Amino acid sequence: MALLIAQVGRHAVKTLVSHGDLLGTVARSRIPIAMARSIATTQWLRDERWYTEKHEWITLHGKIGTVGISDYAQDALGDVVYAQLPDVGSIIKKDEECGALESVKAASELISPVSGKVTEKNEAVESKPGLINKSCYKDGWLFKVELSDPDELKNLMNEEAYNTFLKTDAH
Repeated sequence: MALLIAQVGRHAVKTLVSHGDLLGTVARSRIPIAMARSIATTQWLRDERWYTEKHEWITLHGKIGTVGISDYAQDALGDVVYAQLPDVGSIIKKDEECGALESVKAASELISPVSGKVTEKNEAVESKPGLINKSCYKDGWLFKVELSDPDELKNLMNEEAYNTFLKTDAH
């Protein structure tokens, strides 16, 4: 019985990854609800966005984090006209400057939320910085980094804490 559940579980994970259809997969494969909840929770946690007090965000997929600036930050900057992003292969450190953004209103340094090695930068943002204003969480991401210390995420704010932070005078 345990072997059968393990095989069904592996099949469900493959199906979830290829189709992204949690409820349909559960119904078709008769996965125990506890297992489905575990799969769904794991996926949800992976896609959670974490924030810094400087308004950068990061999402994690495996060891790779995708970094950008929050909606609050892009709104405060105004129309972004220039983006200097860290080069692929560069080593960055948490809470240190790794790039810059300039807008019609101001210039702002880009502070890394984590330490690691840059694996990709969003070249579309470098050529069309306005993507940050149009889609800061999707098309306007800035760079991807392989985390050297995943525990650094523990010091960041989840979405709820960040929204509370925005209501304070500290930002």
